[in-house]
Amino acid sequence: MKRKAQAVWNGNIKNGNGSLTTDSTVLNKTQYSFNSRFADGIGTNPEELLAAAHAGCFTMKLSLDLTTAGFAVDTLATESTITLNDGKITQSLLVLNAKVPGISEEEFLKIAKGAEETCPVSQAFSFEIVLQANLIS
Repeated sequence: MKRKAQAVWNGNIKNGNGSLTTDSTVLNKTQYSFNSRFADGIGTNPEELLAAAHAGCFTMKLSLDLTTAGFAVDTLATESTITLNDGKITQSLLVLNAKVPGISEEEFLKIAKGAEETCPVSQAFSFEIVLQANLIS
C-alpha cells in the first residue's frame, strides 16, 4: 500500500504560504504557513498532521488488539500532542480514555502499551512516545 500527499510553497518562510493536498482530497489545497505552524494562524501544520496520524493509527491498532484478545470495545478516544522544541520534534504524548467492558486494568494497560509500541506510526517515529491510558468504567 502507498499513500501520497503534495505540498506546494510560495514565497519566503515568514511571509509565504503553502497548501497540502492528499490523494483522497480530504486535504485539498489546505493552507499552511509560518503562522499556522508557529503562531495561531489559520491552516494546518506538519506537527498537527503527525498528531492526527499517531492518534488515529494507535487507536485503530488498539481496537484490533483488544478485539483479537476477545474484548468488545465500547469507546477509544485518543489525543496526541506533538512537541516541537528548538526545531526538533521531541515527543508524542498519547492520552487515551477507553471504555472496554470486562477487562481488568492490568490487561488493558498491557494491551494498550503493546498497541503503542507496534502501531506503524509509532514504529516510524524516532522521538519519545509517552502513553497515558485511562480505563473508564
